[in-house]
Formats: sequence, structure tokens, C-alpha cells
Amino acid sequence: MSRRLSLPGGSPVTVTVSPTRGKEGSSPGGDAAAVVKRGGVLTSPAPRSRHSLGGGAAGSSTSTATLQVSPVRRSAGSRYLGASRDGLGDSGAEFVHYTVHIPPTPERTAMADSMEAPPAAGGEEEVRPQRSYISGTIFTGGLNQATRGHVLNTSADGGARSVAASANMSCKMRGCDMPAFLGAASGIAGGRSPCDCGFMICRECYVDCVNGAGNCPGCKEPYNTGGTDSDSGGDDDDDEAVSSSEERDQMPLTSMARRFSMVHSVKIPSGGGGVGGAGGGGGKPAEFDHARWLFETKGTYGYGNALWPKDGHGGGGGGTGFAGFEEPPNFGARCRRPLTRKTSVSQAILSPYRILIAIRLVALGFFLTWRIRHPNPEAIWLWALSVTCEVWFAFSWLLDSLPKLSPVTRAADLDVLAERFERPTARNPKGRSDLPGIDVFVSTADPEKEPPLVTANTVLSILAADYPVEKLACYLSDDGGALLTFEALAETASFARVWVPFCRKHGVEPRSPEAYFGGGAGGQKRDFLKNKVRVDFVRERRKVKREYDEFKVRVNSLPEAIRRRSDAYNAGEELRARRRQQEEAMAAAAGGGGGGGAAVPEAEAAVKATWMSDGSQWPGTWINAAPDHARGDHAGIIQAMLAPPTSESVLGGEPAESGGLIDTTGVDIRLPMLVYVSREKRPGYDHNKKAGAMNALVRTSAIMSNGPFILNLDCDHYVHSSSALREGMCFMLDRGGDRVCYVQFPQRFEGVDPNDRYANHNLVFFDVAMRAMDGLQGPMYVGTGCVFRRTALYGFSPPRATEHRGWLGTRKIKKLLSRKRGTMGKKTDRENNHNDTEMMLPPIEDDDVLRQLDDIESSALLPRRFGGSSTFVASIPVAEYQGRLLQDTPGAHHGRPAGALAVPREPLDAATVAEAISVISCFYEEKTEWGRRVGWIYGSVTEDVVTGYRMHNRGWRSVYCASLSTRRDAFRGTAPINLTDRLHQVLRWATGSVEIFFSRNNALFASPRMKLLQRVAYFNVGMYPFTSVFLLVYCVLPAASLFSGKFIVRSLSVPFLTLLLVITLTLCLLALLEIKWSGITLHEWWRNEQFWVIGGTSAHPAAVLQGLLKVIAGVDISFTLTSKPGTGDDGDDDNAFAELYEVRWSFLMVPPVTIMMVNAVAIAVASARTLYSEFPQWSKLLGGAFFSFWVLCHLYPFAKGLLGRRGRVPTIVFVWSGLICMTVSLLWVYISPPAGARERIGGGGFSFP
Repeated sequence: MSRRLSLPGGSPVTVTVSPTRGKEGSSPGGDAAAVVKRGGVLTSPAPRSRHSLGGGAAGSSTSTATLQVSPVRRSAGSRYLGASRDGLGDSGAEFVHYTVHIPPTPERTAMADSMEAPPAAGGEEEVRPQRSYISGTIFTGGLNQATRGHVLNTSADGGARSVAASANMSCKMRGCDMPAFLGAASGIAGGRSPCDCGFMICRECYVDCVNGAGNCPGCKEPYNTGGTDSDSGGDDDDDEAVSSSEERDQMPLTSMARRFSMVHSVKIPSGGGGVGGAGGGGGKPAEFDHARWLFETKGTYGYGNALWPKDGHGGGGGGTGFAGFEEPPNFGARCRRPLTRKTSVSQAILSPYRILIAIRLVALGFFLTWRIRHPNPEAIWLWALSVTCEVWFAFSWLLDSLPKLSPVTRAADLDVLAERFERPTARNPKGRSDLPGIDVFVSTADPEKEPPLVTANTVLSILAADYPVEKLACYLSDDGGALLTFEALAETASFARVWVPFCRKHGVEPRSPEAYFGGGAGGQKRDFLKNKVRVDFVRERRKVKREYDEFKVRVNSLPEAIRRRSDAYNAGEELRARRRQQEEAMAAAAGGGGGGGAAVPEAEAAVKATWMSDGSQWPGTWINAAPDHARGDHAGIIQAMLAPPTSESVLGGEPAESGGLIDTTGVDIRLPMLVYVSREKRPGYDHNKKAGAMNALVRTSAIMSNGPFILNLDCDHYVHSSSALREGMCFMLDRGGDRVCYVQFPQRFEGVDPNDRYANHNLVFFDVAMRAMDGLQGPMYVGTGCVFRRTALYGFSPPRATEHRGWLGTRKIKKLLSRKRGTMGKKTDRENNHNDTEMMLPPIEDDDVLRQLDDIESSALLPRRFGGSSTFVASIPVAEYQGRLLQDTPGAHHGRPAGALAVPREPLDAATVAEAISVISCFYEEKTEWGRRVGWIYGSVTEDVVTGYRMHNRGWRSVYCASLSTRRDAFRGTAPINLTDRLHQVLRWATGSVEIFFSRNNALFASPRMKLLQRVAYFNVGMYPFTSVFLLVYCVLPAASLFSGKFIVRSLSVPFLTLLLVITLTLCLLALLEIKWSGITLHEWWRNEQFWVIGGTSAHPAAVLQGLLKVIAGVDISFTLTSKPGTGDDGDDDNAFAELYEVRWSFLMVPPVTIMMVNAVAIAVASARTLYSEFPQWSKLLGGAFFSFWVLCHLYPFAKGLLGRRGRVPTIVFVWSGLICMTVSLLWVYISPPAGARERIGGGGFSFP
């Protein structure tokens, strides 16, 4: 979690806590007196700064903000926590008041300040600001609603034991679950744990350890008991030595380190005792204390000395080096090694490839020149149409081929990454991870089309990824607000406590249980015993497999369980409502003085609510839609399923001791933070589909964890390689990585039929086009499997950029943008230009950090860019700092010191989650730049391509990581193998491209910071759907030629055939070379060519029509969500590809079927006419039949898909196709009757009656 900035000095925060008071003051709707109204400033016992940008008294230095937490009974096992700024609450409650003074200066740490609260009034026990019930509380809120926290399965009168257990503050000793003791009760100054490592231990276990060996069970270091009776004199001397060493290294921190780092930096003090900058130190690292190094790491003499004795002795001999000594090892060599390497394609392949492109370009020029200069007067219309189509095809091929001139291949070195960021150093003696944090986004919208079990496997693979646990956070966006998704995620969090330690212990791959255990069509058939040496692996795998099968059954039974539970609760509510109505009627009759038989009013129809397992109503979407509980009308919901882990490793134990399923001795059992998010939706607001959901996650994560990097995944794309996140970090943290806005991974798919009938793998795009763009300015963003730099998503420009001026961009101008003063929210920005205005985050230096940050946060135009959340705005420079390169990285202008991120995450409190609720409200983005410049861009169904284009247009670079270092696909997902679903998917992509072409995101309007060939690649993205118009005409021309007996040329001359042969051969040779340098197969290339024709004659023309209707008539475009295939059952191989043979009617099928029927009939008619002709013209028949056969070969997978498994085709397909075919044939006969028909018929031509 990010540090809060610009703390208002001397602002006390009064916190009022009240115990449960039965049912007094409660209401069925939860409208308690103490609730937080929208716009109120929330705070908490933890010393977090909150201030409002537009605020009033909230920004005053003398104001007092009050957080009042008042539990209100709703039903058994649950309660509501409400917070109010005005401090109104139940008058009958006994409140506990205490005040936490926000530190006036940032020198004081958060934990120390929180422990300085005065004792509670009235003699009550002091409430310590430890971790609250965050992991068991659902936070809801939104438009005209209160921000509430609903605590699940938690009693209101729990003591310190329950608080410690829920906050993971219990004793970590095996077999002991007593609450850990902190503060003055532990005898330790400052309110910290007995050991510096932070190992939680109760009082009894601490006394046993001190009386025993005297070592901490966590770090195995001796306890510093402060000279108690149990310490000997020698130990006192050692303690004094260690203490003096620590005091020497506790140097003053610079403002930068105090503000953005939560550990103590090791700096050389300046001459005047100031902070960093002036003096002899100059901000350089302190001298290496070798004695302390040996003590901290329990090392021995050896590496690190000036001379290293060979064979452990210092005498002479025949050794090499300095008189029997070896030369000292080069410790900096590995740190200077790059994290990544880039290799170009072999010149033996690339040079012929470029030459063939030039040859084909010249041949096309000669061919088109010859075609234009030699028209066919017998069929001038046929000649004109064919030449027009051929010119367009040549232009389209040129746009597709030019960006492929310089493909590259990249690989990451994970060993160097671990050596640089996770090895003990002088600033990080204990070797804590110095890697930046990553927030992983998973998006889902409909549990019916996206099965919860598929989403659960994706989440489990993320939680088990090989990345520091405390640096990883997973956010699930449920855009449908379904209780099914919520409870499935709760089951997933429970199963993760078994699955994640199992993966870490045995190093299993992949770490999606469905893919690992091999269930269904997408299961991985592999030898799971390969490279496994532990004798307990098979036994524990069997246990985990059984647990996973039970987990699947529980998730599959959730829909029925929710329905039955809701029916039972609704029936009870109806009975209570009826009884209450009868009692009111009886009371009215009794009060009427015997007025006779008063009619009992009929009971109103009860609302069919959806109920959670604890007996409370679900605040999201109900099964039976109701006001405030419909798919597009529900409150915002945030639930931390798994709280942020501790900074120190928590090792498991044997099953008998730890109560677990497997033996986790020596295995870290911590889990990353897991958060459920459902943004608020209300009628009348444009929620912007997936792009809006992703932007809501960006703001939520910035407040709760604020990882400087973001990975987004679709719900059906799981982490196939556990080291994928580390690979992405290699490119972000290497030299020049500060200019990288995102790292795109290729999309790989499972569950596709072996023949890949509809080119679902799309390898020509991912392995050819994307690798070629990587040699330019970087690949485009394709929607999933992408690691973003958070500040790039915020719309900031890179620290350095290159402008390409002059003809063809030959004149380059390099600009160091970080030297400019920041224009973040300045009035110099044009308010009417929301896209291309330069927005720079100023380089924050150590000497003027406070002044610059105050300037950033106090800007009056910030709400116009990012909204009114001051907490979110304060997190922006923190994320920028944490995402910087290390200072010793070559080329790093504004780096961070090593060890600055080896810190524990700040505890998550209720006020922080309440602030996160406010930023996912439906009205937060009003009058801001979210969706226009900040975050995912709105206005297109392909928001991914537009978002990546905007970043490249500002000068950022991107990287394509094909996971060559691990030889494993980074991510794998599912693809629609049904023909109709596949066509609708292509239709959505093509429609987005048409929208891009008619918008200001067209590459023709790109800035000079985008390379020329990069512009060509993006321009081709917007142009390719229009090729379908010419392709439709060209596919009908062979049939027209056969029907008319004419051809596109007067005769098949030698120049025509020669040029056509050269063009065809160069195309085949280029395809072979692409196959060679990309690694794809000839079969995959041919499947891509076939589906290019299928999509070009079906989905692409419809996309052009829809795009034109939107541009001209303003007709909105809506698409249905693509259904994701669920997990298969074991042994269900016969139905593994059942969807492949399922035929579903779609209007997109009409054009390809018509083209196939017309060409088939034309071949038959032309063949019969030629055979029975007195003067057969075989050349024209062969020319037309060849092109018709070319069309039918490309449409063969489409025809095979229409036949299905048993050859059944919907009747409507034949009806429409037959009608169109007959209409075209009759019109053709009417326009151009056969030669000699008038004489044979008797002079009368054909005419309609």
C-alpha cells in the first residue's frame, strides 16, 4: 500500500468505537445512524493522511475528523460497520474515545505514531490500531448511498485473540494460536515485536525461547533482551557491539527515502549533519561493514576480502595470481550483466526475405502497369473491376509487409534478476526482495458465459506465481455483481491455502489445477513424475487432487445452493411480513373500537432477494432483478478475500501440528492479497464495458496496494509459466526499461481442435507480425497477457523520447523530457485537447521533494484529470518512484537506491477500503480525463489497440516477450472453436478497426514520436477491414467470367503468365522464409490464409457496414460476450470438441455460402458450355475455373463447418443462399443472354412477364 503524502501537520483524528448493543437502532435495510455519506473524508486509527481537494474544513489544520464505528445487528453471524464524519451514533452505546495525532513531519514512522495514542477514556482498555476485519468484511457504497462495511461471521465482542487471529497477528509457533504481544507489554520500546525480523510470538513462547537457546524462531538470531538477568556478561558485550554497529549504520535519511521508502536507507552523512546532497558523501552508499555483514548472514571469511586465498591457504606455491592467491572474484560483473538480450533474425534468412519483398514489389508494379495498358474491350467492366481489386490488394500487401523488415527476438535472464534484486547487499543485509509490486487484474462479467470454475483456475495460477508474496496482489473485477462469482472466489481463497503451498513445495507446472491434473480437452497430457525426487510427492498429489475434485463439486453446486438458500430466506421474509401485517390489522381493529370486521389488506408482493450464506441480502445483482439490485443497477462492492501478507516468511509444519492437508515444513504458506471488486452501476451512466471496469481496478489498486506495474488477464487466461511475471520485470527494470510502457506476451490457446480449422491459434499474427513490430517501436496491445507501467496508464509521457522529422522520418531529434518542469494539471494545457497534451510527472529530487509534491497535490486542475480522490492523487508519485530503475543501472537518470523496496506493506484498514469504494462509484469519472487520456481509452470496442496506440504516440516503447528463456508459454487461454462464435469475435475486432480508422486515433494523425513503419503497422490495423469489399468482388469475378465466357484479359499472353508466375512464386518463397524465422508450420500458415478469406467474405464486410452506420448515422454498436468453454470432465474425450461441430445460425454465413454456390454452379455451367461448343475456348475456361477453385479451396473449412458432425445444415442457410444465387443468375441472364439464343428461340429474347 502506498504511503500517504502531504500530511497536514498537527491534525488529530478522533476515533470512536462502540460495542454491539443488541438490535437497538438497527433496521432491515441497514440504514443505521452512523454511516458514511458520499463525499465524507474517512480516516482510521492508522496514521493515514486524508484530505479533500475541494474540501472545506477537511483541509484545515485545526479540523478534527471523526471515524465512528457502530456495529448494527442485522442477522445472526453478521453486523454492519458504519463510519460517519459528524460522529452521530446510538446514544445508548458505550463509546471508547482515543485520539491519534497525525505526525506533522514525515520523519516519524506510521507504526511508532500509532502506538503513541493516549490511553482510553473511562478506564477502558486501549484499542490498538492493528489489522482490522478487512479480510472478512464486504464494503459497499455508491451514488446517494452510505459506505458500509458488512462483517461476515464475526462477533462484535471479540477480544484480542480474535483480532490477532483475523489480522494474522497470532503466534507463529507450531501448535500455538495465542495472540502476539507488541508494545510496552513486550518490554520492547516503540511497540514492535521482540525481534527486528517481525516474527510474531506470544508472551509464553517468548519466555520459553529466551530461557532456552535465546534465539528468535524466525530469523534464528539471538534476542536482544536489553541486559536482563538471563544474559551473561559476554552476551552484554556482544549486544553492545551490535548496538553500536546498528547506531553507526542508522544514518539520516534523505527526504526522498523518508517519503517513498519504508526502510532505512544507508547514506553517508553530509558534513554539516544534513541530509544527503551536500558534503563529502554526496548521497553515495556507506562503506561496507564486513564485520556486520558476517554477523547478519552468519557467513565466514572469504568472498568480499581484498585477496581470496586459493585452496583456503595463503602460502606460496605453484598457484597463479598474487603469490599463491587467486585474483579476487569480480562481484560487479553479474550486476553489470543485462537482464535481457535482443537478437535479430539471422541475416542468412532476413536478407533474402527483404530482397524477395523488393522483387515482388517490382513485379507487382510491372504487372499492374501491363494490366492497365492492356484492357479487354470484350468485357471492359470485368477488366476494370479486376484491375481495381488488384491495385488494392497490392497496396494492402505493401502495408502488411513493410513492418516486417526487421523482426527481433528477446529473452530474459532470470538469474541476473534474482542476483540483482534478491541477494543480500549492504543496504539489504537480510536479502529481502527489492522487486517492485505487481497488481494483477482479472476481469469477468457474466458467470453464465464465463464459468466461475474457469475464473477460479486463473486466480489460483496467479496466487501460486513465482513472485514475492508480499509484492503480489490479485484483483477480480466482477462487472455483473453476481453472488455466484463472489462465493466462488471465496471457495477459491479457501482452496488456495492447500494448492499454493503444494505448488511451492514441489515446483509443479503449470499452476492452474485444471491444467495440471489434466481434466477435459485442454488438459496437459504429461508425465507428472518427471524431475520429482521427493518421496511424499505422489501421496500429497493424490490428496490435493481429491481436494480439488471436492472443490470443483462445491463450485458447481453453488448456483443451486444459492437458489435454495434464497428461496428459504424469502419464504421466511414473506411469513414475517404477513404476520406483521396481520398484527397491524388486529391493532387497527382494536383501536377502532369494535368497528366490525375490518378487511385485512392484501399482502404486498415480497421482493425475491438473493441471500448470502450468513443470512444477509446480497448488495449486488439479484437472481430476480429488483431496483438497486439489477445487472446495470447495483452498488459498488469491495471484499478483501485474502488480507495483505506479512513481510516475513511464515513457514508451515507437519499436518498434525498445522492442521493442513500436506506437510509444509520449510514452505512459505503466505498467500498474496486477493480482492473482489464490483464497480457501481446505475441507469443513465455510460459504464464503458470492459475499459470502464479496468479503469475502476486501476483506481482501486492504487489505493489498496499501488503496485507500480499492472498485469491484466482475461478470466480464461491462466498463468502457464510461474516465472512469467519475473520475465516481464526483466524488461521493465533493465537498461532503457524506464521507456517501456508495457510488455506484451503472446496469446496461446488450449482446447483447439488438432487441425485448427478456424485458425484459432493465430500464430501468423503473434509470431510473425508482433515479432516484426518488436523491431520497430514495439508490439501493439492485444487485450490480455500484458504487464503495464502504471504511470504510462495514467497518461504521462516517457522520461526520454525521439522525434522523427523530415522525409520518411530520417532526421531524429532526441529529447530528455524529464528535465522539463511538470505540466501535470497546469493551466498551460489546452482544456479542449484531452489526448495529445504533454503531461509529465516531474522528476522528484531529494532536495525539493516536499515542495514538488505539494505543488502536484495542490493543483486546482487535478480533479479534471484524475478525479477528486486525494488519496489516489497522492499515490501517483509513489508508484512512479517505485517503478524506477536502480541508481547503478547504466543510463538511469533518476534511479532509486537499492533496497528501497525491501519493505513490509502497510496494513490495510477500513478507511482505505472505504476510500476505494468512492473511486469505483458511477459518477467518479465525470468531468475527468479517465477514458480520454488516462487509463484504458473509451469509444471503441477494441479499447486495447487504442490504449497501446496512445502510449506509442507519446513516445513510449513496448516489448514483446515470447518466453524464450523458460521455453514455456507465459499464459494460456481458451478460444471459441465454434464457427459462429469465431465469426462474431472477428466481427468485433474488425468493427473496432473501422472505428479506429474514422477516429483521431488513425495513424495518419500520429505524432512525430512514432516511427514511420510503426505508423504503417497501426494504419494497416485500421485499413484491413476495407479489403473485404474488394475481396467480395474478386471472389465473384471468376463466376462472372465463367457465366459470361469472358476473362479479365483478352488472352493468356506470355507477359501476363510470366508476371503472374513471378508474383506467385515470390509470395510462396516469402511464406517459407516467414515460416523459417518465426517458427510456425506450413499448415498454420495455410490455415491463416484460409480464414483470411473466410473472415473477409463474412465478418469484415459486416464490420465495415456497422462502422459506417456508426460514423454517418450514429448507430451504436453492441456485442454479446463471447462464451468461454468450461472445464471438461475426465474421460470425456468423445465430446471434447462438441462445440466445433455445433452449427448456429448467423447472418454472417450468407455471403460465403452464396459465393461457394455461385462459383460451383459457374464451373458446372462453363464446363458444359465448353464441352458442347462448336469452338471451345479452353483458355478462358481454365482461367476462370482456376480462380474459382482458388476461392473454393480457401472456403473449404467454412463449408466443412457448416456440415457439422453429421452433415446437418440449418435450412435457412440453404434458403437464403439459394434465393440469392437464383436472383444473381436470373439477373445475369437478363442482362447478358447467351450468344445465339435469339435465333434458336425464334427471335424473342428472354424477358420477365
